[in-house]
Amino acid sequence: MSETLSRARTATAPPGTPGAPPRGAADRPAPPGSGAAPARQGHRPRRLGPGRAVPFGRLIGPVLLVAVWWLASVLGYLDPRILSGPGTVLSTASDLVSTGRLQDNALASLQRAALGLLFGVLAGVLLAVVAGLSRSGEYLVDGPLQIKRAIPSLALLPLLILWLGIGEQMKVTVIALGVAVNVYINTYAALTGIDGRHVQLAESLRLGRWTFLRKVVAPGALPGFFVGLRLGVTSAFLGLIVVEQVNATSGIGYMMFQAQQYAQSDVIIVGLVAYGIFGYASDALVRIIERRALSWRHTLAR
Repeated sequence: MSETLSRARTATAPPGTPGAPPRGAADRPAPPGSGAAPARQGHRPRRLGPGRAVPFGRLIGPVLLVAVWWLASVLGYLDPRILSGPGTVLSTASDLVSTGRLQDNALASLQRAALGLLFGVLAGVLLAVVAGLSRSGEYLVDGPLQIKRAIPSLALLPLLILWLGIGEQMKVTVIALGVAVNVYINTYAALTGIDGRHVQLAESLRLGRWTFLRKVVAPGALPGFFVGLRLGVTSAFLGLIVVEQVNATSGIGYMMFQAQQYAQSDVIIVGLVAYGIFGYASDALVRIIERRALSWRHTLAR
């Protein structure tokens, strides 16, 4: 008790009296290398995150790219025989739309991409669940999928043509294979990355299998699944470009291949722009779904 009273008198004693703390000791800055930032009254802490999101900010990059392209064309830095300017491309796109050629080919391409994406996502998720939640499933599934990941889907094109022919079945299969691998890899990584303590807690609470999947597995795997889905969308359009140049009679890739035969660079660029719009819109749609499905997360992207 006497020691406590002595410390209280020392702390409250005016500077200069015996036992009082040194003058300005409370206001003295922390020594260098201590890791403590000096306290400042009336100042907000420094923002370390990426900052507040700007509406439609992701369009700034594409708009700047088109502006540079247009400026280079106007100044004569681009040879129209090699790369047509934006004005020529817009005029060509208008002609293709007026004849219905662009819409018909775009619809055929989107149907192939949608079917390949659907089958690929279903297969990738199913295989990831089997491999991620069962040790025997991991031994049976993960090895072949890792080997497939090392083999590009386009390298299997000659074999798939031999097996399935050159019809729509082969085209959709090539797209689905590329999508399935991307979805599997990311979903499987998310499943195996779930904290083991969550599993132990679910076991101690005696949760049922379905409740465990719904409360623990699904929230833990969703972030990885959406990463795989975004990569799968990109893979779908990548495969689409190739398969539509293999004895196809419709599609954006077929239109571009025909334009190559007649050196129509404007038509080729229209096809590239169409692919870019489809890919960008699909990725934006996945982002919106991801933001709503993972609204419980607070990350730098929010």
